[in-house]
This record gives sequence, structure tokens and C-alpha cells, in this order.
Amino acid sequence: MNRREVDFQIMWNRLISVVEEQALTLVRTAFSTSVREAGDLSAGVFDRSGQMVAQAVTGTPGHVNTMAAAVGHFINDIGPERIYPGDVYITNDPWKGTGHLHDITVCTPVFGADEHLVGFFASTAHVVDVGGRGYGPEAAEVYEEGIRIPIMKWAERGELNRDLINIIRNNVRESDQVLGDMHGLAACNETGRRRLLEMLSEFEMTDLEELAGFIYDRTRAATLGALERVPRGTYHNEMQVDGYDEPLTLAVDLTVTDEGMHADFTGTSPLSRYGINVPIGYAEAYFTYGMLVALAPELPNNHASLAPFTVSAPEGVILNAKEPDPVSVRHVIGHFVTDLCLGAIAKALPGEIPAEGAGALWNFQASARAADPASGLPPVEILMFNSGGSGARPALDGLTATAFPSGVMTMSAEATEQVGPIVIWRKEIRENSGGAGAQRGGMGQIIEVGPVDGYQFEFSAMFDRVANPARGRDGGEDGAPGRVYLDDGTPFPSKGKETVSADRRLVLELPGGGGFGDPSERDPDAVANDEAQGYVS
Repeated sequence: MNRREVDFQIMWNRLISVVEEQALTLVRTAFSTSVREAGDLSAGVFDRSGQMVAQAVTGTPGHVNTMAAAVGHFINDIGPERIYPGDVYITNDPWKGTGHLHDITVCTPVFGADEHLVGFFASTAHVVDVGGRGYGPEAAEVYEEGIRIPIMKWAERGELNRDLINIIRNNVRESDQVLGDMHGLAACNETGRRRLLEMLSEFEMTDLEELAGFIYDRTRAATLGALERVPRGTYHNEMQVDGYDEPLTLAVDLTVTDEGMHADFTGTSPLSRYGINVPIGYAEAYFTYGMLVALAPELPNNHASLAPFTVSAPEGVILNAKEPDPVSVRHVIGHFVTDLCLGAIAKALPGEIPAEGAGALWNFQASARAADPASGLPPVEILMFNSGGSGARPALDGLTATAFPSGVMTMSAEATEQVGPIVIWRKEIRENSGGAGAQRGGMGQIIEVGPVDGYQFEFSAMFDRVANPARGRDGGEDGAPGRVYLDDGTPFPSKGKETVSADRRLVLELPGGGGFGDPSERDPDAVANDEAQGYVS
């Protein structure tokens, strides 16, 4: 390694610290619990052509890998001739952002001392409300799902777009939280911008182009090197999931060549009339993530690591939603793309790929309303992210109540109760939910929640793996399916909006991950520990 390469390595480490500080600024300034507690966000720095140079570790693949394509849309839609110092751009367009209206993406250009364009910072966060029907799958078109912000200027030359702020304030239910998060997104990009300019000054650089070229060259070579151990060919896999009112089939043909890997989703079920459809960019994000964690988990995520992975899908399938298809809860189906594609690559790498896990988050989205309208109690929107168990790994048990592939963190009961009129009566590991195997599947959890005195809540169910549990691998058994019901035993639908009355509680039993390997080969000490911990009875 020559002296210049050593310098670039130092600069690379510094760049990672810049985007990490960017992300942590968003966590510290966010209003909503989904950002500051769960980390449902992304942050990154881009070169002046809109290619991602580096991303923060803090964040989720559904945000990061879709945001990687979003900055190009910002440049094209704003127009290079209208990009000025002091500008900030914003959108929640599902097809130019992260796949649904609840994610706000903000992009900020960076200019050097002589006002030449250096690059961009971008960040994304999930907000608690965007108006419309609320967060749930009931809409028939994207127009019903909330306010849609086209790519436009949040600020121009340092002046806030007060008209846009006023429009948003009058179209969402929790305007202080939503607008607060938008200001937080702009603030975190500003932190990144300042730190990047300090770095460029320190290293006597005028732009990112040479450093970005070094990063791309090294990353691309390493990514293709990791792919070399996968035999060339095409591998097929199918998965059945619950869907909304009927089961869905997800299918993939995964083709590995010297140039990369392509996922074709031909054979997947048609679009749904409900908002569980997935824009193909979101499906691509979770395909790419799955392949990188399986083949090259130590590599950085940037333009060059993403480029070898491509996707296609026929018109009209649920993994290729087009405007104006409803897409509000695209994560419910989109999160399964990772396990779908891992199942295909498992045929090329036997004994190396984990079993299927719970997959989709079990998001708890409730609109708390006064049980007696005359009481004057204010309405409140509540959002809590919850996860089932991940699939068992070839040499390790699956992770309990851990979000994979999403990566969001568990939201504490205390933080959720603080922002809304609900009580979380129970939140515990779900016994016997992990699939048996030489390595046990990760355990789900049981959550029991009800309104405080004076309230009831409307609840948008958006759950899966109730009828189709996570499958085991290499002889491992399936994980336990999920269940949804009221505390009096009344079954509750897994999709759609219902009311939980003031005198009832909702019980969620989250699914477990599949097991890996023959259960008879499990270490007796591990069996004894499972019994001692109460994981199995």
C-alpha cells in the first residue's frame, strides 16, 4: 500500500465518522419514537453525481438501499441549474424515495469555499403520520394513503418554504412530531455538511471525486471477489406468505454471473387491491441486503457494493407496484424478499444460509380516541415496532425478538407509554416459538396492550406469518406461527382496521424463527439451558 492509499484509508475512516455523527444528530433531534428509540432511519454522503460514497451504520436497509437511488432523482427533478448553497430538498414519493409515504427523505447539497458543488448528504426517517387513512393497508390507491410530497425545496438559499410547512401542518394528525422530524432530518444533513467541509479543509481537498473513486474501485473488487465462491448458474426459490385476504406466492430466479447477481421475480403473485404492494426499488433493497450480509458482511455499503446486484419483475406482480398502487405497508411483503433470496442462494451454498425468520415487523399503529366523545380527551397517534424471532444459523441459534432483515431496534414499553394513552400489560418471550433444530430458531414474544381509562383505540393490523410460519432449513423444524386476539379469546384479524374497546386488551403472539439442522443433534447442554431459561417447556 503506497502513501496515497494510506491517506485514502484515513480519509475513509474519517468519512464514516462524519456519517455516523450525521445519523446520531437525527436520533438526538427526532420527535417520534420510531426514530429516536427504534432507529428507523438512514444517513449517507453522496458524490456530486448522486452516487452513495458512505452510509452510517445506524439505520435500516430498506431506507439506506432505497435512499442510494433517491439522490439521483433529487438532482434530476430539481435540475442541476437550480441547486444552490443553502438549499434543502424533500420528498416522500414512494417511487423516488423508500417505497411508501411514511418515510421522509431529505437531501442537502454541499458546496466548497468557492461555491462549487462537492456532493450531497441525504437522510430518511419514518414519521408517525402522513394523514389520509392512517398507517395501514386498507387504501385502494396511493392517493388515499396520505399527503404526497413531490421532490421539492424544503429550503432555498437558506429560506424555509413556509407554504410547504403550512400544507403539511394542515394535512397530518401529529403535526408537531412530523414537522419536528423533518427539521431533524435537515439538521442532521447540516451536521454532515459542516463536518465534511472541515475534513476537506484538513486534508487540503476540494472535492470527494478522487476519494470516492478509490472507495468504489476497492469495494467493487471486494464485492465481486466475494461472489466468486458462488457457483455460476440460476437458483429458484418460492415462499408462501399470508397476504391480505388470500395467500401469496413469492418467487425468485437468482442468476449468478461473473458480473454480479440478478433476481427475477417472475412467478410472484399479482398485485393486491390493498396497500401491501411493494415498489421494485424496495424489493431490490432487501435482495441486495440479504446477499451482502450472506456473502460479504464485512464490506462497506456504497454505490459500488450495490451495483453488481440487479432485479426485474413482470408488470402487475406484487413486488413491482406502480403508481397509483397502494403501498402503505410495503414492508409486510417486502421484508420477505431477503429470506426468499437467501433460500435460493442456499442451494448454491449448502450448510451456510440461516433458516427463515419472522421477517416482517409486527408494527403496532393505533389511533387512541376518547371512549366518550364528550370527555374532551385529545386524540393521539401511537406507533411501536415489534419483532419476532430470526432464523437459526448454521452454528448458532436464531436471535430472539430481533428485527431481521429490517434492523430496527426494539422499542421499550416505557418509551411507548410515555407518548400515548396506552398500557403495555405484558411484553415477554414467547415460550416454544422457536423452531427445533440442531440450532434453535429465535423466539417470538407476547405483547398485551390496552388503552388507559377513558380511551379506546382504532388499530391497524398489518401482520404476517399467522398462517404461514417461518420454515426450518436442513432438517430444522418450522417456527411457531403468530396469533392475534383479544384478552377474552376473541380472534382478531391479522390485516385491516378494527377497534379495541375501552374494556379490552389486544394480545399479539409474534412468530418464531425456523430451526436449522436435525433436532436430535442439538447439544444436550443447549437443551438444558432452553428449559432453564423457559424457552421450551
